[in-house]
Amino acid sequence: MKYTKLGNTGMDISRICLGCMGFGDTNWIHKWVLNENDSRAVVKHAIDQGVNFFDTANIYSFGASEEILGRALRDYAKRDEVVVATKVFMKMKDGQNTGGLSRKSIMHEIDNSLKRLGMEYVDLYIIHRWDYHTPIEETMEALHDVVKAGKSRYIGGSAMYAWQFQKALHTAEKNNWTRFVSMQNHYNLIYREEEREMLPLCVDANIGVTPYSPLAAGRLTRDWSAESSLRAQTDTTAVSKYDGTAAADKLVIERVAELAVRYGVTRTQIALAWLLQRAPVNAPIIGATKAAHLDEAVAALDVALSREDVAYLEAPYVPHAVVGAI
Repeated sequence: MKYTKLGNTGMDISRICLGCMGFGDTNWIHKWVLNENDSRAVVKHAIDQGVNFFDTANIYSFGASEEILGRALRDYAKRDEVVVATKVFMKMKDGQNTGGLSRKSIMHEIDNSLKRLGMEYVDLYIIHRWDYHTPIEETMEALHDVVKAGKSRYIGGSAMYAWQFQKALHTAEKNNWTRFVSMQNHYNLIYREEEREMLPLCVDANIGVTPYSPLAAGRLTRDWSAESSLRAQTDTTAVSKYDGTAAADKLVIERVAELAVRYGVTRTQIALAWLLQRAPVNAPIIGATKAAHLDEAVAALDVALSREDVAYLEAPYVPHAVVGAI
């Protein structure tokens, strides 16, 4: 395993982050998630491989992911050596004040997340989306108070427009509040819209980047005509992200396959190697549901693509509609 600092912080993270959306309850919106026993096996394998960075959210299986991750980490890891991220924004139930980024919601949800995780603090507390109905000043002050109360070490953002992220950074700086240290955004070889504004902003502001969907929900890992997985068949979110640009994306995917043969590695490793070489990416979030998924991701750390091959992979890309920011 290789490690790096998260953004401009002094915190060490593995260059592979285990995403835990696939742990929890099949009664949730995603039918492909793992039960607790299978989830624990993946967490343990990640730790054995040197992964120390774990990403979950309150909304994942409505809290079951946090519960499973927390129990597994207590059994398999030392709390001070792992980095745990969770998120807030999505509605956790029907009713008023059950989602968003108001002070009321943030203070309620951080306590609920810590209870489910069985932890006194998380290392990174991430706003899952932008809240158009709450003043950013209210949100940033509440997040600052979460950090000052010792309930999170750092804060981060996810899936928003660059102007929104800059507004949040400016609000924190103006009021001497805790500043975002990371951006968890949608970024992979067939979705590169973040290169236009968000990534240059993160480079300039020393913000760490931890992309989600680095393999485009598996589309970068298999033949175009291959039989799809249960996730691909049932993940309506992935369908909305990628099916509209399938014809253009196919050209990129074919080049990933070509380079995989040339380098003697898997397509997963080519796609991740490209991402790992992009500044300012710190650690892609790998939604592994099998030990082999982790093994492939870790092996990608040793694949160094030439400049010519990077350009070859990127050449067929065409502009896409923005997906993620809402």
